[in-house]
Amino acid sequence: MPLDNPFQGKGELAKTFWSLGHRNLLGIAFDKQGQLWTHEMGPRHGDEFNLIIGGGNYGWPIVSWGDQYSGIPIPDHDTRPEFNAPKVYWVPTVAPSGLIIYYGSMFPKWQGNAFIGGLRSKSLIRIRIEGNQAEEVERFTMEKRIREVEQGPSGAIWVLEDKKGGRLLRLSPQE
Repeated sequence: MPLDNPFQGKGELAKTFWSLGHRNLLGIAFDKQGQLWTHEMGPRHGDEFNLIIGGGNYGWPIVSWGDQYSGIPIPDHDTRPEFNAPKVYWVPTVAPSGLIIYYGSMFPKWQGNAFIGGLRSKSLIRIRIEGNQAEEVERFTMEKRIREVEQGPSGAIWVLEDKKGGRLLRLSPQE
């Protein structure tokens, strides 16, 4: 375990954790500053894009921007400021999948931006990251569920569609 783990001295099980209060982490990536970004699927809506801080608590199951599948509301993040709120959240759900922080040369204006696939939204979502802040700035409609996003060695963005007949798409600038 890393010696800088915030739970290092709290017991064998505790030192296997870095942060708390996550529901369903699906994507994880580091930016060039070494910051850890993740996305997670919310319950009924309330998907999140988070900047992970060692020892931070992100509030699940106490707070969420979503609700229980039964329809029972969960208090929103702004009701409990002691928990780390997501930098971006989605209501309605995008059902995030795949995550990269782009550093290729093919799309120079997008360097340092995050890209997330959307299963429910059937889109590729671009998130601008500036320091420790993030915002969704663009959504590319793909018309199929997006299962995975990767950056290729040439700087192209590769997108994998979900389900039978799904395609592997290489995205590059128009010439």
